[in-house]
Amino acid sequence: MATKENYQTIKENNCENKIGLPCVLEAFTSIFYTGSISNKCCGELVVLGKVCHSALVKRTLENPIFKNLNPATIIAKSIQTWNNCLALIDSPSPSA
Repeated sequence: MATKENYQTIKENNCENKIGLPCVLEAFTSIFYTGSISNKCCGELVVLGKVCHSALVKRTLENPIFKNLNPATIIAKSIQTWNNCLALIDSPSPSA
């Protein structure tokens, strides 16, 4: 994991300003711990974009607090969260 690369991607894409803190916390919890992400936050995550999502997850993994976590497991959970949100957002709403 290239630290500089993740920070550069995050800065260049203005990633940290594209998603609200409550949704950052929801997404973080669903990826790094156990939890679910609301439809509203899935929408924000999809707007954030896959590049930002991946860079933010990788940057978080670089934090020494998470050194005991298996990076492969976290990356898999982040992809799963992304795909679930994408499917949710792409599927037409029954109330539409």
